Amino acid sequence: MGLSLLTASSTIAGYQNIMSQSSEIFLAKSTIKAADLEHRRTINFNMARYNSAVPKGKEQFANLELARQRAKNLKWRAIETLDKQLEDFELNFTRRGGKVLWAENGEQATEAILQICKEKNCKMLVKSKSMVTEEIHLNKALEKNGIESVETDLGEYIQQLDNEPPYHIVTPAMHKSKEDVARLFANKLGTDPKLTAQELTGVARHILREKYVQAEVGVTGANFIISEIGAVAVTENEGNARLSCAFPKTHIVVVGIEKMLTSLTDLALFWPMLSTFGTGQKITVYSSILSGPRQPGETDGPEEMIVILLDNGRTNILKSPKQRESLYCIRCGACLNACPVYKNIGGHAYGVTYSGPIGSVITPHLQGLQEYKHLSYASSLCGNCTEVCPVHINIHELLLENRKESVSAGMAPVSEKMAWKMWRLASLNRRLMNMGNGNMKSKVVNGLFKQWSRHRADLSFSPKTFNEMWKDQYKK
Repeated sequence: MGLSLLTASSTIAGYQNIMSQSSEIFLAKSTIKAADLEHRRTINFNMARYNSAVPKGKEQFANLELARQRAKNLKWRAIETLDKQLEDFELNFTRRGGKVLWAENGEQATEAILQICKEKNCKMLVKSKSMVTEEIHLNKALEKNGIESVETDLGEYIQQLDNEPPYHIVTPAMHKSKEDVARLFANKLGTDPKLTAQELTGVARHILREKYVQAEVGVTGANFIISEIGAVAVTENEGNARLSCAFPKTHIVVVGIEKMLTSLTDLALFWPMLSTFGTGQKITVYSSILSGPRQPGETDGPEEMIVILLDNGRTNILKSPKQRESLYCIRCGACLNACPVYKNIGGHAYGVTYSGPIGSVITPHLQGLQEYKHLSYASSLCGNCTEVCPVHINIHELLLENRKESVSAGMAPVSEKMAWKMWRLASLNRRLMNMGNGNMKSKVVNGLFKQWSRHRADLSFSPKTFNEMWKDQYKK
């Protein structure tokens, strides 16, 4: 009885607490998506392709667990010395003519980009896949200022046409079938609704190639920043990031400060680690190291390259000895593909930039614990996310830590406090634990915690407690 009350009270804390607007939206969206069988079929089909490829990709590592532990240690070193690494990066990057801007929040980063666009008289901007620019809502800001922003990653381009945010960290349009994309292209671009996947890709390629030439500014994210040589590393499968930073005269990189690596040699581990755990590839098709604008004597590259180092709440995580570990994340998306909650409710139900288990860990610290603490309860705590993480982040334990922090901050509702008191009284009193049979306990608990059974089967208790079974076994 005690354990079940504990589980019930924990869930109620997340879903029946002092309901924030975000949690109400989350509950509404997740309820709808959990019952959408067609949505589940589509994402399970798409995830199955990754699940079959990832084990094969992992075979390239002679000792996978050693590689994962080494990757975690390298990220530990980078994050523990982050202040020094960021200064070294700026020093080494500016030596080659690059510029570094520091943005404390999303507003500062957006204002800096708008100012650069104004100086360059920018009317069109091409943008490669970048979760951090989604985080600061860059496209909306550009649109308000009369600047056309074009997503050049195929998945992101599809999502932009459909006026939707990315569904997944790695695969933005994972929830769409090829039939969905064909209908979307037909509605938005006037193409034949019966086009094949190859033909649809050709349509997007033809349109986007013109945009690269027309754009005055290109914006990319970065998978890693390397302090040793003052460079950013970008890895992709379509070549669109290379075109976005090479054709326009001005290249802007927006990157979170946690993407730091200390040495160029670290990429020998992190590039294959990212591709293997993300898509099952041994290495991504295009891997680039960008260390500044076009140099004298060079024929390719932008005339100006600017890196914007974004905090936007990351130092809130950095100052926490326990939560700091979440900054090791390399955004491979493996935890999303492994999470039973994500696979049932999808990426859009979370209502935030970073969905899935890792998003549920970091979002409350990036955007406010009071408003987003409910995400930390959207987990079965099965530990599968931790099991598949390439850098061994203890994700499920950090979700528990978030719950603890919200309770310690006084955000627990009266209903949860009462449930804990009941559990404590029952667990400390053997007579109360043994009182009544299983059916009676089930009726009492299910009657008290109706919120629990709204979307679940009723709690069911065994006819006897462990203590009673022990006494029957040994007649004591």
